[in-house]
Amino acid sequence: MKGNDKHRVFITGANGLIGSHITEYFSDMKISLVCGVRKSADISHISNLPVEFRYIDIRHLDSLITSFNDCDFVIHTAGLTNDWSKYRDTYETNVVGTLNVLRACKINGIKNVIITGSIASYGEENSIIIKDENSPFKPRQHYFLEKLIPSRMNFYRISKAECTRQATDFGSKNNLNITIIEPVWVYGEYEFSSGFYEYLKIIKSGISFFPGSKKNKFHVIYARDLAKAYYLAYDKNLSGINRFIIGNNNIDSMEYIYSLFCKQINSKKPRNIPRLLANPVGIALEFFAEIFNLKNPPALTRARVDMMYDNIEYSIKKAEHILGFKNEFTLEEGVHRTVSWYIKNKYL
Repeated sequence: MKGNDKHRVFITGANGLIGSHITEYFSDMKISLVCGVRKSADISHISNLPVEFRYIDIRHLDSLITSFNDCDFVIHTAGLTNDWSKYRDTYETNVVGTLNVLRACKINGIKNVIITGSIASYGEENSIIIKDENSPFKPRQHYFLEKLIPSRMNFYRISKAECTRQATDFGSKNNLNITIIEPVWVYGEYEFSSGFYEYLKIIKSGISFFPGSKKNKFHVIYARDLAKAYYLAYDKNLSGINRFIIGNNNIDSMEYIYSLFCKQINSKKPRNIPRLLANPVGIALEFFAEIFNLKNPPALTRARVDMMYDNIEYSIKKAEHILGFKNEFTLEEGVHRTVSWYIKNKYL
């Protein structure tokens, strides 16, 4: 350790996909933890760990000020990560909520914070360029009839870019040490909303055709490896404002990634349908869901269809060089562990 062994670390969103894996990893490293969760949160995945739980709502500053008062390091993972939330809810949670966390840190004299950004800030359009932390922000994708019916996936992307901008500005003005971890697409145990679990449920239904391509690469990271990156950033105790993209060292094709998931449930991967056929279906389903204000997202939207065909790659060289990060688990190992957990816990 580098002077962090006496830290009492507060983790927001400790019950979420990223937060729960960070909680497990830091517990394994014998770090004293306080876990912030909402009163309605399911904490069954981490309830057996030696941590203290406190109820918070990052949209309410007062609850954070009180909860942080005996901690000296904060890891902020709470947020809205789905692609079917209203813009106001997404902004208030991801942007205002993050600023509330930083304000509470300042009031409590907490200088060191790790927050969760996203590669979505740099754009997720089809690109042959491998993007890095110096790439310009490009969160808004231009979909068909975007001005008439805005994509809710764009709401998420825009909120993460704005979150990073405002957090960086706040940290610089208030002399906070802020490390922003920007994960690529995350999979792992406890994942129910970032796409892979939903894909498995669709495959289990016996579908024979689905959008997809054999050409595009898709950058992913196993949640346990991502938790390791947070620990490395914590252990480095970096000064100033730092951003790190975190993903697997090797970037595989989406075809191979989904083939592995299908193999783990003994199902044949559906045949790919051309983008020309998939686009109208995504548009129709999304517009129907918007017009009738459906609570749950459709299986396909304009954004979801595009991402099944777009080439999306990012560089992790900065994290390798400064944090010493390298994924411990291969893609094959991570997928096996993930799907085995779904099956064991009867989610599939």
